Amino acid sequence: MSQPGGPPGGPPRGTLADLQAALRLKVEELQQADALIQQLELELDSRDQLVRQLQLQLDWKWNHDQNQNHNQSQTQRTKRQAISAEPSVLDPTQLTHVSLTSYCKSQESRELIQRALLDNDFMKHLEHGQILTIMDCMCPTSLSRGCCVIQEGDDGSTVYVLEEGMVEVTKQGKKLCSIGPGKVFGELAILYNCTRTATVTALTDIKLWAIDRPGFQTIMMRTGLIKHSQYTDFLRSVPSFQALPEDVLSKLADILEETHYCDGDYIIRQGASGDTFFIISDGQVQLKSDPSRSFALKVLKKRHIVDTSQQGHILSERRIMMEVHSPFIIRLYRTFRDSKFLYMLLEACLGGELWSLLRDRGSFDDGTTRFYTGCVIEALVFLHSRGIIYRDLKPENIILDHRGYAKLVDFGFAKKVGLGQKTWTFCGTPEYVAPEIILNKGHDSSADCWSLGILVFELLSGSPPFSGSDPMKTYNIILRGIDMIEFPKKITRSAGNLIKRLCRDNPSERLGNRKNGVKDVQKHKWFEGFNWDGLRQGTIDPPFTPSLDGPLDTSNFDLFPEDPEEPPDEESGWDLEF
Repeated sequence: MSQPGGPPGGPPRGTLADLQAALRLKVEELQQADALIQQLELELDSRDQLVRQLQLQLDWKWNHDQNQNHNQSQTQRTKRQAISAEPSVLDPTQLTHVSLTSYCKSQESRELIQRALLDNDFMKHLEHGQILTIMDCMCPTSLSRGCCVIQEGDDGSTVYVLEEGMVEVTKQGKKLCSIGPGKVFGELAILYNCTRTATVTALTDIKLWAIDRPGFQTIMMRTGLIKHSQYTDFLRSVPSFQALPEDVLSKLADILEETHYCDGDYIIRQGASGDTFFIISDGQVQLKSDPSRSFALKVLKKRHIVDTSQQGHILSERRIMMEVHSPFIIRLYRTFRDSKFLYMLLEACLGGELWSLLRDRGSFDDGTTRFYTGCVIEALVFLHSRGIIYRDLKPENIILDHRGYAKLVDFGFAKKVGLGQKTWTFCGTPEYVAPEIILNKGHDSSADCWSLGILVFELLSGSPPFSGSDPMKTYNIILRGIDMIEFPKKITRSAGNLIKRLCRDNPSERLGNRKNGVKDVQKHKWFEGFNWDGLRQGTIDPPFTPSLDGPLDTSNFDLFPEDPEEPPDEESGWDLEF
Protein backbone atom coordinates (compact mmCIF):
# COMPACT_ATOMS: atom_id res chain seq x y z
CA MET A 1 0.00 0.00 0.00
CA SER A 2 1.36 3.42 -0.88
CA GLN A 3 1.54 6.24 1.64
CA PRO A 4 -0.93 9.12 1.06
CA GLY A 5 0.75 11.81 -1.04
CA GLY A 6 3.53 9.48 -2.18
CA PRO A 7 3.97 8.03 -5.65
CA PRO A 8 1.78 4.95 -6.27
CA GLY A 9 3.71 1.77 -5.73
CA GLY A 10 6.86 3.73 -4.81
CA PRO A 11 8.69 3.94 -1.50
CA PRO A 12 7.29 6.25 1.14
CA ARG A 13 8.79 9.74 1.40
CA GLY A 14 11.71 9.98 3.75
CA THR A 15 12.36 6.24 3.93
CA LEU A 16 15.88 4.82 3.91
CA ALA A 17 15.41 3.56 0.34
CA ASP A 18 14.42 7.08 -0.75
CA LEU A 19 17.52 8.58 0.82
CA GLN A 20 19.75 5.89 -0.69
CA ALA A 21 18.32 6.60 -4.14
CA ALA A 22 18.98 10.33 -3.69
CA LEU A 23 22.50 9.53 -2.52
CA ARG A 24 23.14 7.34 -5.58
CA LEU A 25 21.91 10.19 -7.77
CA LYS A 26 24.30 12.62 -6.10
CA VAL A 27 27.18 10.12 -6.46
CA GLU A 28 26.44 9.79 -10.17
CA GLU A 29 26.39 13.60 -10.52
CA LEU A 30 29.74 13.86 -8.74
CA GLN A 31 31.22 11.14 -10.94
CA GLN A 32 30.02 12.98 -14.02
CA ALA A 33 31.52 16.20 -12.68
CA ASP A 34 34.84 14.42 -11.97
CA ALA A 35 34.85 13.02 -15.50
CA LEU A 36 34.22 16.48 -16.90
CA ILE A 37 37.02 17.92 -14.77
CA GLN A 38 39.43 15.23 -16.00
CA GLN A 39 38.41 15.94 -19.58
CA LEU A 40 38.98 19.67 -19.09
CA GLU A 41 42.35 19.02 -17.43
CA LEU A 42 43.43 16.89 -20.41
CA GLU A 43 42.30 19.61 -22.76
CA LEU A 44 44.16 22.19 -20.68
CA ASP A 45 47.33 20.05 -20.77
CA SER A 46 47.11 19.84 -24.56
CA ARG A 47 46.62 23.60 -24.77
CA ASP A 48 49.64 24.12 -22.49
CA GLN A 49 51.69 21.85 -24.75
CA LEU A 50 50.60 23.87 -27.78
CA VAL A 51 51.49 27.13 -26.00
CA ARG A 52 54.96 25.77 -25.16
CA GLN A 53 55.52 24.75 -28.77
CA LEU A 54 54.45 28.15 -30.04
CA GLN A 55 56.67 29.83 -27.43
CA LEU A 56 59.66 27.78 -28.60
CA GLN A 57 58.96 28.76 -32.20
CA LEU A 58 58.58 32.40 -31.18
CA ASP A 59 61.85 32.29 -29.20
CA TRP A 60 63.67 30.74 -32.19
CA LYS A 61 62.23 33.39 -34.53
CA TRP A 62 63.23 36.19 -32.16
CA ASN A 63 66.80 34.88 -31.78
CA HIS A 64 67.07 34.40 -35.53
CA ASP A 65 65.94 37.98 -36.18
CA GLN A 66 68.30 39.30 -33.49
CA ASN A 67 71.26 37.50 -35.08
CA GLN A 68 70.34 38.88 -38.49
CA ASN A 69 70.04 42.42 -37.11
CA HIS A 70 73.33 42.01 -35.26
CA ASN A 71 75.14 40.81 -38.39
CA GLN A 72 73.58 43.60 -40.43
CA SER A 73 74.64 46.22 -37.91
CA GLN A 74 78.16 44.79 -37.88
CA THR A 75 78.48 45.23 -41.64
CA GLN A 76 76.95 48.73 -41.61
CA ARG A 77 78.85 50.08 -38.64
CA THR A 78 81.09 53.05 -39.37
CA LYS A 79 83.24 55.24 -37.19
CA ARG A 80 81.32 58.08 -35.61
CA GLN A 81 82.44 61.64 -36.12
CA ALA A 82 82.56 64.13 -33.28
CA ILE A 83 80.97 67.59 -33.64
CA SER A 84 82.35 70.86 -32.38
CA ALA A 85 80.79 74.29 -32.72
CA GLU A 86 82.93 77.33 -33.46
CA PRO A 87 84.24 79.12 -30.34
CA SER A 88 81.83 81.72 -29.02
CA VAL A 89 82.90 85.33 -29.45
CA LEU A 90 80.60 86.39 -26.62
CA ASP A 91 82.13 87.48 -23.31
CA PRO A 92 80.04 85.99 -20.50
CA THR A 93 80.98 88.81 -18.12
CA GLN A 94 79.49 91.38 -20.51
CA LEU A 95 76.36 89.49 -21.49
CA THR A 96 74.18 91.04 -18.79
CA HIS A 97 74.81 94.44 -20.41
CA VAL A 98 74.12 93.30 -23.98
CA SER A 99 70.86 94.67 -25.31
CA LEU A 100 68.64 92.40 -27.43
CA THR A 101 66.70 93.68 -30.42
CA SER A 102 62.97 93.01 -30.31
CA TYR A 103 60.64 93.15 -33.30
CA CYS A 104 57.05 94.29 -33.18
CA LYS A 105 54.49 91.50 -33.64
CA SER A 106 50.74 91.22 -33.50
CA GLN A 107 49.19 89.13 -30.77
CA GLU A 108 48.25 86.49 -33.34
CA SER A 109 51.85 86.29 -34.55
CA ARG A 110 53.18 86.01 -31.00
CA GLU A 111 50.80 83.17 -30.21
CA LEU A 112 51.64 81.35 -33.46
CA ILE A 113 55.39 81.59 -32.85
CA GLN A 114 55.03 80.44 -29.25
CA ARG A 115 52.90 77.45 -30.24
CA ALA A 116 55.35 76.52 -32.98
CA LEU A 117 58.32 76.63 -30.61
CA LEU A 118 56.51 74.58 -27.96
CA ASP A 119 55.48 72.04 -30.60
CA ASN A 120 59.06 71.54 -31.80
CA ASP A 121 60.87 68.53 -30.33
CA PHE A 122 63.99 70.59 -29.58
CA MET A 123 62.59 74.00 -28.68
CA LYS A 124 59.96 72.66 -26.26
CA HIS A 125 62.71 71.74 -23.81
CA LEU A 126 63.75 75.39 -23.38
CA GLU A 127 62.56 77.35 -20.38
CA HIS A 128 59.43 79.44 -20.72
CA GLY A 129 61.34 82.71 -20.34
CA GLN A 130 63.83 81.72 -23.02
CA ILE A 131 61.04 80.87 -25.46
CA LEU A 132 59.41 84.26 -24.85
CA THR A 133 62.71 86.06 -25.45
CA ILE A 134 63.38 84.08 -28.66
CA MET A 135 59.88 84.98 -29.83
CA ASP A 136 60.51 88.69 -29.14
CA CYS A 137 63.82 88.66 -31.02
CA MET A 138 62.65 86.84 -34.15
CA CYS A 139 62.70 89.19 -37.16
CA PRO A 140 60.16 89.08 -40.02
CA THR A 141 61.08 87.89 -43.52
CA SER A 142 58.88 87.66 -46.63
CA LEU A 143 59.67 85.69 -49.81
CA SER A 144 57.85 85.22 -53.10
CA ARG A 145 56.72 81.94 -54.59
CA GLY A 146 59.63 79.91 -55.98
CA CYS A 147 62.28 81.57 -53.80
CA CYS A 148 64.74 79.34 -52.01
CA VAL A 149 64.70 79.65 -48.20
CA ILE A 150 67.39 77.05 -47.52
CA GLN A 151 69.77 75.55 -50.11
CA GLU A 152 71.08 72.03 -49.65
CA GLY A 153 74.86 72.09 -49.10
CA ASP A 154 75.01 75.71 -47.88
CA ASP A 155 76.27 76.62 -44.43
CA GLY A 156 73.30 77.35 -42.18
CA SER A 157 72.95 79.76 -39.27
CA THR A 158 69.22 80.59 -39.09
CA VAL A 159 66.08 78.89 -37.78
CA TYR A 160 62.65 79.80 -39.16
CA VAL A 161 59.00 79.77 -38.08
CA LEU A 162 56.55 79.79 -40.99
CA GLU A 163 53.54 82.06 -40.37
CA GLU A 164 51.89 82.24 -43.82
CA GLY A 165 52.08 80.13 -47.00
CA MET A 166 53.56 76.72 -47.81
CA VAL A 167 57.13 75.47 -48.39
CA GLU A 168 58.45 72.25 -49.93
CA VAL A 169 61.39 70.24 -48.57
CA THR A 170 63.52 68.32 -51.10
CA LYS A 171 66.74 66.31 -50.84
CA GLN A 172 68.84 65.64 -53.95
CA GLY A 173 65.86 66.74 -56.03
CA LYS A 174 63.45 64.31 -54.35
CA LYS A 175 60.49 65.72 -52.43
CA LEU A 176 60.45 64.82 -48.75
CA CYS A 177 57.45 66.78 -47.44
CA SER A 178 55.54 70.05 -47.41
CA ILE A 179 55.40 72.40 -44.43
CA GLY A 180 52.53 74.71 -43.54
CA PRO A 181 52.08 77.62 -41.10
CA GLY A 182 53.00 77.20 -37.45
CA LYS A 183 56.05 74.97 -37.99
CA VAL A 184 59.75 75.35 -37.15
CA PHE A 185 62.49 74.28 -39.58
CA GLY A 186 66.28 74.65 -39.81
CA GLU A 187 66.78 74.38 -36.03
CA LEU A 188 70.06 72.43 -36.22
CA ALA A 189 71.78 75.56 -37.55
CA ILE A 190 71.37 77.45 -34.27
CA LEU A 191 73.39 74.85 -32.38
CA TYR A 192 76.55 74.85 -34.52
CA ASN A 193 77.82 75.67 -38.01
CA CYS A 194 76.52 72.83 -40.18
CA THR A 195 75.82 72.13 -43.82
CA ARG A 196 72.16 72.19 -44.78
CA THR A 197 70.99 68.66 -45.56
CA ALA A 198 67.91 69.61 -47.63
CA THR A 199 66.47 72.41 -49.75
CA VAL A 200 63.39 74.39 -48.65
CA THR A 201 61.50 76.26 -51.42
CA ALA A 202 58.48 78.54 -51.19
CA LEU A 203 55.42 77.00 -52.88
CA THR A 204 53.49 80.24 -52.35
CA ASP A 205 54.27 83.73 -51.17
CA ILE A 206 55.41 83.17 -47.56
CA LYS A 207 55.95 85.10 -44.34
CA LEU A 208 58.65 83.85 -41.98
CA TRP A 209 60.06 84.71 -38.58
CA ALA A 210 63.79 84.06 -38.18
CA ILE A 211 66.60 84.16 -35.62
CA ASP A 212 70.26 83.42 -36.30
CA ARG A 213 72.76 81.42 -34.27
CA PRO A 214 74.57 84.39 -32.59
CA GLY A 215 71.21 85.82 -31.50
CA PHE A 216 70.03 82.46 -30.14
CA GLN A 217 73.31 81.83 -28.31
CA THR A 218 73.23 85.32 -26.79
CA ILE A 219 69.71 84.72 -25.48
CA MET A 220 70.60 81.32 -24.04
CA MET A 221 73.78 82.48 -22.34
CA ARG A 222 72.34 85.77 -21.16
CA THR A 223 69.14 84.33 -19.68
CA GLY A 224 71.09 81.46 -18.07
CA LEU A 225 73.63 83.79 -16.42
CA ILE A 226 71.00 86.28 -15.27
CA LYS A 227 68.82 83.51 -13.86
CA HIS A 228 71.77 81.91 -12.05
CA SER A 229 72.80 85.25 -10.57
CA GLN A 230 69.25 85.96 -9.42
CA TYR A 231 68.87 82.51 -7.88
CA THR A 232 72.22 82.81 -6.08
CA ASP A 233 71.25 86.22 -4.63
CA PHE A 234 67.87 84.82 -3.62
CA LEU A 235 69.40 81.81 -1.86
CA ARG A 236 71.89 84.09 -0.13
CA SER A 237 68.95 86.00 1.36
CA VAL A 238 67.51 82.86 2.99
CA PRO A 239 68.68 82.76 6.65
CA SER A 240 69.26 78.98 6.59
CA PHE A 241 71.69 79.32 3.66
CA GLN A 242 73.64 82.43 4.64
CA ALA A 243 76.53 80.46 6.09
CA LEU A 244 76.99 78.32 2.98
CA PRO A 245 80.08 78.92 0.80
CA GLU A 246 79.68 80.40 -2.68
CA ASP A 247 80.38 77.15 -4.52
CA VAL A 248 77.59 75.38 -2.61
CA LEU A 249 75.19 78.27 -3.26
CA SER A 250 76.11 78.09 -6.94
CA LYS A 251 75.32 74.36 -7.07
CA LEU A 252 71.99 74.97 -5.29
CA ALA A 253 71.17 77.68 -7.81
CA ASP A 254 71.81 75.19 -10.63
CA ILE A 255 69.18 72.74 -9.32
CA LEU A 256 66.65 75.31 -8.11
CA GLU A 257 63.38 75.08 -10.05
CA GLU A 258 60.92 77.96 -10.28
CA THR A 259 57.26 76.93 -9.92
CA HIS A 260 54.16 79.09 -9.95
CA TYR A 261 50.95 78.39 -8.02
CA CYS A 262 47.60 80.10 -8.31
CA ASP A 263 45.55 81.27 -5.35
CA GLY A 264 43.99 78.22 -3.72
CA ASP A 265 46.35 75.64 -5.25
CA TYR A 266 47.72 72.92 -2.98
CA ILE A 267 51.51 72.96 -2.69
CA ILE A 268 51.92 70.13 -0.17
CA ARG A 269 49.24 67.63 0.79
CA GLN A 270 49.24 66.02 4.20
CA GLY A 271 50.28 62.38 3.98
CA ALA A 272 52.05 62.74 0.64
CA SER A 273 55.66 61.59 0.27
CA GLY A 274 57.96 64.49 1.12
CA ASP A 275 61.14 64.79 -0.98
CA THR A 276 61.06 68.50 -1.89
CA PHE A 277 61.49 71.70 0.08
CA PHE A 278 60.08 75.03 -1.02
CA ILE A 279 61.33 78.62 -0.65
CA ILE A 280 58.72 81.33 -1.08
CA SER A 281 59.89 83.96 -3.55
CA ASP A 282 56.68 85.94 -3.86
CA GLY A 283 53.25 85.69 -2.24
CA GLN A 284 52.03 83.91 0.88
CA VAL A 285 51.07 80.36 1.83
CA GLN A 286 48.65 79.07 4.42
CA LEU A 287 49.38 76.00 6.54
CA LYS A 288 46.41 73.75 7.19
CA SER A 289 46.13 70.44 9.00
CA ASP A 290 43.39 67.86 8.70
CA PRO A 291 41.62 67.75 12.09
CA SER A 292 39.96 64.47 11.15
CA ARG A 293 43.25 62.61 10.75
CA SER A 294 45.80 61.40 13.27
CA PHE A 295 48.97 59.34 13.27
CA ALA A 296 50.67 56.93 15.65
CA LEU A 297 54.34 57.28 16.60
CA LYS A 298 56.26 54.15 17.55
CA VAL A 299 59.35 55.00 19.61
CA LEU A 300 62.21 52.52 20.05
CA LYS A 301 65.26 52.79 22.31
CA LYS A 302 68.38 52.42 20.18
CA ARG A 303 70.53 51.17 23.06
CA HIS A 304 68.04 48.40 23.88
CA ILE A 305 67.96 47.34 20.22
CA VAL A 306 71.76 47.05 20.16
CA ASP A 307 71.91 45.28 23.55
CA THR A 308 69.44 42.63 22.32
CA SER A 309 71.08 42.37 18.85
CA GLN A 310 67.85 43.30 17.08
CA GLN A 311 69.36 45.75 14.55
CA GLY A 312 68.73 43.41 11.63
CA HIS A 313 65.11 42.85 12.59
CA ILE A 314 64.45 46.57 12.98
CA LEU A 315 66.03 47.44 9.63
CA SER A 316 64.07 44.62 7.99
CA GLU A 317 60.87 45.88 9.61
CA ARG A 318 61.41 49.36 8.19
CA ARG A 319 62.24 48.16 4.67
CA ILE A 320 59.28 45.79 4.50
CA MET A 321 56.74 48.21 5.95
CA MET A 322 57.83 51.01 3.62
CA GLU A 323 57.26 48.62 0.71
CA VAL A 324 53.93 46.97 1.59
CA HIS A 325 50.74 48.92 0.98
CA SER A 326 47.71 46.79 1.77
CA PRO A 327 44.38 47.71 3.42
CA PHE A 328 44.99 44.80 5.81
CA ILE A 329 48.47 45.91 6.92
CA ILE A 330 49.16 49.02 9.00
CA ARG A 331 50.87 51.71 6.93
CA LEU A 332 54.31 53.12 7.76
CA TYR A 333 54.67 56.66 6.38
CA ARG A 334 58.08 57.93 7.54
CA THR A 335 60.91 57.11 9.94
CA PHE A 336 63.19 59.40 11.95
CA ARG A 337 66.05 59.06 14.39
CA ASP A 338 68.08 60.95 16.94
CA SER A 339 70.88 59.97 19.30
CA LYS A 340 68.62 57.95 21.63
CA PHE A 341 65.50 56.79 19.76
CA LEU A 342 64.12 55.56 16.46
CA TYR A 343 60.72 56.87 15.41
CA MET A 344 58.20 55.22 13.08
CA LEU A 345 55.25 57.35 11.93
CA LEU A 346 52.35 54.94 11.45
CA GLU A 347 48.74 54.89 10.42
CA ALA A 348 46.56 55.38 13.50
CA CYS A 349 44.19 52.43 14.01
CA LEU A 350 42.04 53.43 16.96
CA GLY A 351 39.80 50.37 17.28
CA GLY A 352 42.14 48.67 19.75
CA GLU A 353 43.93 45.31 19.77
CA LEU A 354 42.08 42.15 18.79
CA TRP A 355 43.72 40.58 21.84
CA SER A 356 41.91 43.01 24.17
CA LEU A 357 38.57 42.30 22.49
CA LEU A 358 39.17 38.54 22.80
CA ARG A 359 40.14 38.94 26.46
CA ASP A 360 36.96 40.86 27.23
CA ARG A 361 34.66 38.47 25.36
CA GLY A 362 36.39 35.19 26.21
CA SER A 363 36.01 33.74 22.71
CA PHE A 364 34.38 34.50 19.35
CA ASP A 365 31.70 32.71 17.41
CA ASP A 366 32.29 31.30 13.92
CA GLY A 367 31.12 34.43 12.09
CA THR A 368 33.32 36.80 14.10
CA THR A 369 36.36 34.52 13.82
CA ARG A 370 35.77 34.08 10.10
CA PHE A 371 35.80 37.87 9.54
CA TYR A 372 39.03 38.54 11.45
CA THR A 373 40.72 35.46 9.97
CA GLY A 374 39.67 36.66 6.51
CA CYS A 375 41.42 39.99 7.12
CA VAL A 376 44.58 38.14 8.20
CA ILE A 377 44.45 35.85 5.16
CA GLU A 378 44.23 38.86 2.82
CA ALA A 379 47.34 40.32 4.51
CA LEU A 380 49.23 37.00 4.20
CA VAL A 381 48.26 36.61 0.52
CA PHE A 382 49.72 40.08 -0.10
CA LEU A 383 52.94 39.34 1.82
CA HIS A 384 53.58 35.81 0.53
CA SER A 385 53.12 36.89 -3.09
CA ARG A 386 56.09 39.21 -2.53
CA GLY A 387 58.31 36.61 -0.87
CA ILE A 388 57.73 38.04 2.64
CA ILE A 389 57.00 35.85 5.68
CA TYR A 390 55.44 37.41 8.77
CA ARG A 391 56.46 34.96 11.55
CA ASP A 392 54.67 36.56 14.51
CA LEU A 393 50.96 36.04 13.96
CA LYS A 394 48.90 36.31 17.17
CA PRO A 395 45.94 38.38 18.45
CA GLU A 396 48.33 40.90 20.05
CA ASN A 397 49.64 41.81 16.58
CA ILE A 398 46.23 42.35 15.03
CA ILE A 399 44.72 45.79 15.44
CA LEU A 400 41.33 47.22 14.46
CA ASP A 401 40.85 50.44 12.52
CA HIS A 402 38.03 52.93 13.08
CA ARG A 403 35.65 50.76 11.02
CA GLY A 404 36.43 47.55 12.89
CA TYR A 405 38.51 45.95 10.11
CA ALA A 406 41.65 44.07 11.21
CA LYS A 407 45.21 44.91 10.18
CA LEU A 408 48.58 43.27 10.87
CA VAL A 409 51.06 45.32 12.92
CA ASP A 410 54.59 44.85 14.29
CA PHE A 411 56.80 43.54 11.50
CA GLY A 412 59.87 43.09 13.71
CA PHE A 413 60.13 39.38 12.84
CA ALA A 414 59.01 39.69 9.20
CA LYS A 415 61.59 38.81 6.58
CA LYS A 416 61.84 38.98 2.81
CA VAL A 417 63.21 35.57 1.86
CA GLY A 418 62.04 35.43 -1.75
CA LEU A 419 59.61 33.03 -3.37
CA GLY A 420 60.37 29.38 -2.60
CA GLN A 421 63.29 30.25 -0.29
CA LYS A 422 63.88 29.31 3.37
CA THR A 423 65.38 30.97 6.42
CA TRP A 424 66.70 29.49 9.68
CA THR A 425 66.39 32.23 12.30
CA PHE A 426 64.50 31.08 15.39
CA CYS A 427 61.83 33.69 16.11
CA GLY A 428 58.15 33.96 16.99
CA THR A 429 55.85 33.65 20.00
CA PRO A 430 56.23 30.20 21.67
CA GLU A 431 52.55 29.17 21.43
CA TYR A 432 52.53 29.98 17.70
CA VAL A 433 55.93 28.63 16.58
CA ALA A 434 55.83 25.95 13.89
CA PRO A 435 57.62 22.59 14.46
CA GLU A 436 60.21 23.19 11.73
CA ILE A 437 61.29 26.40 13.49
CA ILE A 438 61.73 24.53 16.78
CA LEU A 439 63.73 21.76 15.06
CA ASN A 440 65.74 24.32 13.06
CA LYS A 441 64.94 22.61 9.77
CA GLY A 442 64.54 25.87 7.92
CA HIS A 443 61.14 27.49 7.35
CA ASP A 444 59.25 29.49 4.74
CA SER A 445 55.76 30.95 4.30
CA SER A 446 54.23 27.66 5.50
CA ALA A 447 55.18 28.70 9.04
CA ASP A 448 52.56 31.48 8.72
CA CYS A 449 49.99 28.85 7.69
CA TRP A 450 50.70 26.93 10.91
CA SER A 451 50.28 30.13 12.95
CA LEU A 452 47.03 30.86 11.11
CA GLY A 453 45.62 27.54 12.35
CA ILE A 454 46.67 28.37 15.91
CA LEU A 455 45.02 31.78 15.58
CA VAL A 456 41.69 30.28 14.45
CA PHE A 457 41.80 27.85 17.40
CA GLU A 458 42.49 30.64 19.91
CA LEU A 459 39.81 32.98 18.54
CA LEU A 460 37.18 30.23 18.70
CA SER A 461 38.17 28.80 22.09
CA GLY A 462 39.81 31.70 23.93
CA SER A 463 43.23 30.04 24.33
CA PRO A 464 45.84 28.50 22.00
CA PRO A 465 46.01 24.70 21.59
CA PHE A 466 49.65 24.44 22.68
CA SER A 467 50.56 25.99 26.03
CA GLY A 468 53.00 24.97 28.75
CA SER A 469 54.34 26.44 31.96
CA ASP A 470 57.52 27.49 30.19
CA PRO A 471 58.60 27.84 26.53
CA MET A 472 60.42 24.48 26.45
CA LYS A 473 57.34 22.59 27.63
CA THR A 474 55.26 24.48 25.07
CA TYR A 475 57.68 23.43 22.30
CA ASN A 476 57.50 19.77 23.41
CA ILE A 477 53.69 19.89 23.28
CA ILE A 478 53.85 21.41 19.79
CA LEU A 479 56.12 18.60 18.61
CA ARG A 480 53.53 16.01 19.70
CA GLY A 481 51.24 17.40 17.01
CA ILE A 482 47.76 18.86 16.63
CA ASP A 483 46.15 15.39 16.65
CA MET A 484 47.05 15.03 20.32
CA ILE A 485 44.95 18.09 21.21
CA GLU A 486 41.36 17.67 22.38
CA PHE A 487 39.23 20.29 20.64
CA PRO A 488 36.53 22.11 22.65
CA LYS A 489 32.95 21.37 21.60
CA LYS A 490 32.47 25.02 20.60
CA ILE A 491 34.85 24.44 17.65
CA THR A 492 32.71 23.04 14.83
CA ARG A 493 33.76 20.05 12.75
CA SER A 494 34.40 22.28 9.71
CA ALA A 495 36.54 24.72 11.72
CA GLY A 496 38.41 21.82 13.31
CA ASN A 497 39.15 20.37 9.88
CA LEU A 498 40.58 23.73 8.75
CA ILE A 499 42.76 24.01 11.86
CA LYS A 500 44.15 20.47 11.47
CA ARG A 501 44.90 20.98 7.77
CA LEU A 502 46.75 24.22 8.56
CA CYS A 503 48.69 22.61 11.41
CA ARG A 504 50.14 19.56 9.66
CA ASP A 505 53.55 18.62 11.07
CA ASN A 506 54.97 18.36 7.54
CA PRO A 507 55.01 21.88 6.01
CA SER A 508 54.50 20.51 2.49
CA GLU A 509 51.17 18.98 3.56
CA ARG A 510 49.73 22.17 5.03
CA LEU A 511 46.79 23.91 3.46
CA GLY A 512 48.10 27.21 2.11
CA ASN A 513 51.51 25.82 1.15
CA ARG A 514 50.59 24.50 -2.26
CA LYS A 515 50.43 25.97 -5.75
CA ASN A 516 47.83 28.66 -4.94
CA GLY A 517 49.31 29.53 -1.54
CA VAL A 518 47.07 30.96 1.15
CA LYS A 519 44.32 31.45 -1.45
CA ASP A 520 43.55 27.73 -1.01
CA VAL A 521 42.50 28.49 2.57
CA GLN A 522 39.85 30.84 1.21
CA LYS A 523 38.28 27.90 -0.65
CA HIS A 524 37.93 25.73 2.46
CA LYS A 525 34.41 24.66 3.43
CA TRP A 526 34.54 26.76 6.62
CA PHE A 527 34.64 29.91 4.43
CA GLU A 528 31.77 28.71 2.22
CA GLY A 529 29.54 31.70 1.38
CA PHE A 530 31.99 34.24 2.80
CA ASN A 531 32.00 37.52 0.83
CA TRP A 532 35.69 37.93 -0.02
CA ASP A 533 35.06 40.72 -2.53
CA GLY A 534 33.04 42.64 0.06
CA LEU A 535 35.88 42.22 2.56
CA ARG A 536 38.45 43.60 0.10
CA GLN A 537 36.19 46.51 -0.83
CA GLY A 538 35.29 47.23 2.80
CA THR A 539 31.56 46.92 2.15
CA ILE A 540 30.64 44.15 4.60
CA ASP A 541 29.80 45.04 8.20
CA PRO A 542 32.43 43.99 10.75
CA PRO A 543 31.26 42.02 13.80
CA PHE A 544 32.43 44.84 16.10
CA THR A 545 32.43 48.57 15.39
CA PRO A 546 34.66 50.60 17.74
CA SER A 547 33.17 53.55 19.60
CA LEU A 548 35.27 56.66 18.93
CA ASP A 549 34.85 60.30 19.96
CA GLY A 550 37.38 61.63 17.47
CA PRO A 551 40.77 61.09 15.77
CA LEU A 552 42.64 61.29 19.09
CA ASP A 553 40.42 58.91 21.10
CA THR A 554 42.63 56.11 22.47
CA SER A 555 40.04 54.69 24.89
CA ASN A 556 40.01 51.32 23.08
CA PHE A 557 43.60 50.66 24.16
CA ASP A 558 44.88 49.62 27.56
CA LEU A 559 46.71 52.34 29.49
CA PHE A 560 50.37 51.83 30.32
CA PRO A 561 52.60 54.06 32.49
CA GLU A 562 55.15 56.14 30.63
CA ASP A 563 58.75 54.97 30.79
CA PRO A 564 60.65 57.65 32.75
CA GLU A 565 64.07 56.13 32.03
CA GLU A 566 66.27 58.23 29.78
CA PRO A 567 68.38 55.83 27.67
CA PRO A 568 72.03 56.56 26.89
CA ASP A 569 73.09 57.78 23.45
CA GLU A 570 73.76 55.22 20.74
CA GLU A 571 75.70 56.67 17.81
CA SER A 572 77.29 53.62 16.16
CA GLY A 573 75.55 54.47 12.86
CA TRP A 574 73.77 51.17 12.13
CA ASP A 575 70.47 53.08 11.74
CA LEU A 576 71.51 55.57 9.04
CA GLU A 577 68.59 54.64 6.77
CA PHE A 578 66.05 55.81 9.36
